[in-house]
Amino acid sequence: MKRIYILLFLFLFLILEGVAINFLPSSIVLGDKMFVPHWILIVLILIEMFFDRGNSYNALIYALIFGLLIDIVYTGILGVYMFSYGIVIYMVHVSKKFLHGNFFVTLLFSILGLVVSDLLITFIYDLVGVITFSWQHYWLNRLLPTVLLNIVFFIIIYFLLVKRFNKWGSELSWD
Repeated sequence: MKRIYILLFLFLFLILEGVAINFLPSSIVLGDKMFVPHWILIVLILIEMFFDRGNSYNALIYALIFGLLIDIVYTGILGVYMFSYGIVIYMVHVSKKFLHGNFFVTLLFSILGLVVSDLLITFIYDLVGVITFSWQHYWLNRLLPTVLLNIVFFIIIYFLLVKRFNKWGSELSWD
């Protein structure tokens, strides 16, 4: 039952991610800064850090599924978000064995995950010719605003979900 709750959380954030920009003031949205919500990725990192245990790969499976859903619903090229989110969650899965899961470590993983994911997505889109721009413009007008927006989301959602994910993860038997 706990996994169903997690799926419902992820579906909720999938929907909210699509309408999130509509809640920002128009002066911000219509400027040259580009804000890309990666809320699913943030929640997946929280799942990986606090719900998954040792040899479980729930967050990785969810990353592949919801990455593909994002590709289907919001983009025109299949597999880009699925690949990007899968790589990031796998990196977090391997790295979390070396660091204790607390707020600062999870924030660090979230920032690094956001940067790696957005760079992968942008690189692939640039490679196939979907977007063209200068990388200097990208760093300042897309990556930085995207990371800042998602850090604010992380800070809000961290305190709402971590205890719940920890409790659910410890209640399940991972045999």
